[in-house]
Amino acid sequence: MAEEQAEAQEQPASPAPAAPAPSGGKPTLFIILAIVNMLVVGAVGYMVWQGNMQREAEPGIDDVIQGEAEAQANPEEAEDVVMGQLIPMETFLVNLAGSRGRKLAKINMELEVEGEKVEEEIEKRKPQIRDIIIILLSSKAYAQVATKEGKDFLRDEIRDTVNAFLTTGKIKSVYFTEFVYN
Repeated sequence: MAEEQAEAQEQPASPAPAAPAPSGGKPTLFIILAIVNMLVVGAVGYMVWQGNMQREAEPGIDDVIQGEAEAQANPEEAEDVVMGQLIPMETFLVNLAGSRGRKLAKINMELEVEGEKVEEEIEKRKPQIRDIIIILLSSKAYAQVATKEGKDFLRDEIRDTVNAFLTTGKIKSVYFTEFVYN
């Protein structure tokens, strides 16, 4: 026993459990959050700056007015955009395809033509033109005419179909003046 006591005295006592050191993770976490915050603020600032740069690139009302003034000052350089004769058609009221009478379309349109001969031919053949347009309109489903692209396609289709049987001239364009469906 004496030997054990002597050995116990010679060996240093086992260290007492150390008290936890102050947490060193909090300042590091704070620094990381501050850096992330600065990056986010910088990114938002950059996006705002880019938005302002894009707005400056778009023409404003002053640019449009200046362009109009220049076009009026130099009429020989301005494009000649001459509108042809407009022939109004009576209102078209048709059931849309696949709707079983539940979807109606009310359409007013005007046909743009060049020359009086074409205008006279259209006036003479108006019943035929109305018939072909009614058949064309009633063959369209709501989904086909509900979008801008659908209306543009319908406009071109009406023009091409009517032009197919006109003899003295052609329709330049079709303008919808009213397009309502329920």
